Amino acid sequence: MRDGFGREITYLRLSVTERCTLRCTYCRADEGCCPKEAELSARDLVRVANACADLGITRIRLTGGEPLLRRDILQIVAGIREIPGIRDISLTTNAQMLTEVASGLKQAGLDRINISLDSLKPEVFYQMTGGSLEKVLQGIEASIKAGLNPIKINVVLVRGLNDLEVDDFIQLTRDNALDVRFIEYMPIGAGTRSDHLRVDNTELIKQHSGLQPIPPRNPGQPSRDFQIPGYKGRVGFISPISHQFCADCNRIRVISDGSLRTCLGQEMEIPLLPALAEGDEALREVIKQAVMSKPAGHHFRLEHLNARGMSNIGG
Repeated sequence: MRDGFGREITYLRLSVTERCTLRCTYCRADEGCCPKEAELSARDLVRVANACADLGITRIRLTGGEPLLRRDILQIVAGIREIPGIRDISLTTNAQMLTEVASGLKQAGLDRINISLDSLKPEVFYQMTGGSLEKVLQGIEASIKAGLNPIKINVVLVRGLNDLEVDDFIQLTRDNALDVRFIEYMPIGAGTRSDHLRVDNTELIKQHSGLQPIPPRNPGQPSRDFQIPGYKGRVGFISPISHQFCADCNRIRVISDGSLRTCLGQEMEIPLLPALAEGDEALREVIKQAVMSKPAGHHFRLEHLNARGMSNIGG
């Protein structure tokens, strides 16, 4: 499946809920509770995944909100695992509930996991998220034990809060086969006032001369990857503002209420609910037409996106 610019679309980010256990400063600090009843059922989420696989999607990432709030998350993973053509299933989590379900996720068919971790200092972590750093560390250990590899650690740097911890995060990769990835603060929802808080990844790379570039794990990935010789893990930089990667974008997003976004950095959405009601053939056709309308690039430099917060979109 190719879009109007010839990019092959092989990656679906499927948000299963807008609800979350945390209130991260860059994501949903000012938002209220999200409606559970507006979420697609497990059956319909798998139907969307199946339709996308029919059109050429091979990789699916489950996102939120916090996906582990779905009591049927194992059912969703298992349903997607049964879809022919899906080669890779991953999940992004804040890890507050991960320790108890890491093994079950692996058994259900999950391949790997991304864990949000914005500070290695308990007090700063709580200030930024309202959550427990200890639970995240326990979740990482449980994921290693379960074999959910590679484990990727997502760090959103915010100037004045955690930007002085970069070296500490990089040191995590010395003895651990972890991918630590620094993500630039994006102007979406709670981040619309973020320009003065954003840490430029291009400058970070320049400041850390010991990092050696290495090949990406997957084609079209947004992360530029590096490694310090002798270290077990990797360091990645996801830089949608300072280093736009739209020309290689291979993804679409489906939000938990059944809306499809072909670009994180534009507010155009296509509703899938009418097609879901009509049948799988109609669903495939709507997705195919939406992909053809995928824009050449995001508008982060031109406007701030206020319609939905990051947790609503699924990141």
